[in-house]
Amino acid sequence: MKLNELRDNDGARKRFKRVGRGIGSGKGKTAGRGVKGQKARTGVRLNGFEGGQLPIYRRLPKRGFTNIFRKAYVAINLGTLEAAIADGRLDADAPIDEAALRAAGLLRKGRFDGVRLLAKGELTRKVAITVHGASAAAKAAVEAAGGSVTVASVAAAAGAES
Repeated sequence: MKLNELRDNDGARKRFKRVGRGIGSGKGKTAGRGVKGQKARTGVRLNGFEGGQLPIYRRLPKRGFTNIFRKAYVAINLGTLEAAIADGRLDADAPIDEAALRAAGLLRKGRFDGVRLLAKGELTRKVAITVHGASAAAKAAVEAAGGSVTVASVAAAAGAES
């Protein structure tokens, strides 16, 4: 194959419709915009306009707010941990923390405040895991398997990052 033989796949590029170029084209005269009026002109801003009546977005009350101090945790289930250990991505004998979970590919890149352990699935191996939060059922399940759960504070994790 040569550079001059490269071309797009069939249907990858669609030819644009040339409008307003005569009645024979099928899109002549008004160019598909119907007849006269505000919407036939350029620069139309009609979204939300109700003919001068107070629009619905101003008639309805405002509700709620966004908490700027909210903590965003990544949820890791016991079943996910078990599968990662079975696949050999995590070592059950070594302590499991955020860095180990990231290396195993269980945490995506992105900004979050910590990891929270949840009890969905089953854990059959003894593990020592350090997370920023854990449900009571998850703690009980890990301890029933002979492991331990350490809950680290989010502030300590944020200090370690910087």
